[in-house]
Amino acid sequence: MSERPEPVVALFVKAATQRKAEGLVVLDMRAVSSVADFFLICSGRSTRQVAAIAEHIQRFLKERGVHAQGVEGMGEGKWVLLDYGNVVVHVFYESVRGFYDLEGLWADAVRVGWKEDEGG
Repeated sequence: MSERPEPVVALFVKAATQRKAEGLVVLDMRAVSSVADFFLICSGRSTRQVAAIAEHIQRFLKERGVHAQGVEGMGEGKWVLLDYGNVVVHVFYESVRGFYDLEGLWADAVRVGWKEDEGG
């Protein structure tokens, strides 16, 4: 596990934890994929919470000048993908997260640690 996330990743972590995202995992994708530098994966207990987490992340980052390049799945609230270029955020409904198992799919990626109070 890497000791500290990049500063921009800490903003994503802070935004997600403010809406009580569960099972938060940050994967450093730089050595295993060219899709993004980092994946942030988290869950909500309902489709409504999934949407609230994703909306809060967008709003929190927009207020800091960071804008999503793409958003998918907001309407259903089962798997919302927020693409910020170097960071891709996956907000899952709990059972859907287990089905797709991104952590298992990208098991070779380094998990990045963080402290609850990190971020901007």
